[in-house]
Amino acid sequence: MATLITEECINCGACERECPNHAIYEGGKAWELNGGSGTPLKEDIYYIVPDKCTECVGFFPREQCAVVCPVDCCVPDPNIPETEGVLIERAKTLHPELTFDGDFPSRFRKS
Repeated sequence: MATLITEECINCGACERECPNHAIYEGGKAWELNGGSGTPLKEDIYYIVPDKCTECVGFFPREQCAVVCPVDCCVPDPNIPETEGVLIERAKTLHPELTFDGDFPSRFRKS
């Protein structure tokens, strides 16, 4: 599942700087992907672009936005279920300069 930011967001911005995929944007700001831009997904609070979210698979064992959020408003989006395989492939596409070996960090794996 992609992660989403709920309406409880207090706009502190802590999540934005933690995202390894630059998938988090301030409300009202256009998002960017592959040289293009998209319409903001939310106007008043921070939001996560699902096509850029890997739930930190490949980078961390837990979603970093959720780790730093002071009001626990970064949660899995039940409308976008995704497997570890889909998420690591997205990470590889977003970061072709990186190598993700078989031991990459993932919330899907027991530590």
